[in-house]
Amino acid sequence: MWTPYDPAALDVTNKMAPPWTDGHLLGTDQLGRDVVAQLMAGALNSLLVAVLSTAGAVVLGVALGLTAAGGGRFWSDTLTRATDVAIALPGILVALVLATFFGPSNTTAIVAIVVWFVPGAARIVIGPARQVLAREFVEAAMAYGRSRSFVLFRHVLPNLGPLIIVMASMMFAGAILTEAALSYLGLGAQRPTPSWGRLLFESQSVIGQAPSLVVFPGVCIMLAVLGFNLLGDGLRSRLDPRHAREVVV
Repeated sequence: MWTPYDPAALDVTNKMAPPWTDGHLLGTDQLGRDVVAQLMAGALNSLLVAVLSTAGAVVLGVALGLTAAGGGRFWSDTLTRATDVAIALPGILVALVLATFFGPSNTTAIVAIVVWFVPGAARIVIGPARQVLAREFVEAAMAYGRSRSFVLFRHVLPNLGPLIIVMASMMFAGAILTEAALSYLGLGAQRPTPSWGRLLFESQSVIGQAPSLVVFPGVCIMLAVLGFNLLGDGLRSRLDPRHAREVVV
């Protein structure tokens, strides 16, 4: 409905048309599919995967980080060491294992990105959460008889809001790049669903004949990742008072 052509429609008589040919703004690929339509549909797919994987990683990572920061010494040390070990695992290897068991798909890419990002999110949250737990108003709430879980979600979590927002924006950029990499390796979206990474993979065989087919999805990935990284930097400058003072000075 919102693309100029059906992204999956084939027109072999008009394949590999250059830009600005017969109403195709960026031309067609090796099977005659409109490049603009595929880029637009690929953007929707990449954003969907990035939103779901980032949301899952943030929720699970923050919950794990709060548990590690507010638990007893045994649980805190165990979860902290577990996140360190998980961070050392290569995410591509995790994706390959998942694809072997469940097959390549968007679901596999989402699960792989979540598994990859959760340990890092938890590790980011643990330190600041412990700092908040050491503050006087938290000790007063504990002395008042509040449970530790209530203190974590009522007092600690709101104070981590700016950190979580910045972390989520940075993870969103990483999720877009990771989804493109997984799709390029054949572990993400499969045809007929377009994906920026899949477009790169399919275009590499004709790069000598039509280099624009590689350039356009690459530029889309670069701009999306750059945009969300800049958004994360802007949010950090706006929401973190210490960083804001440093910038002013």
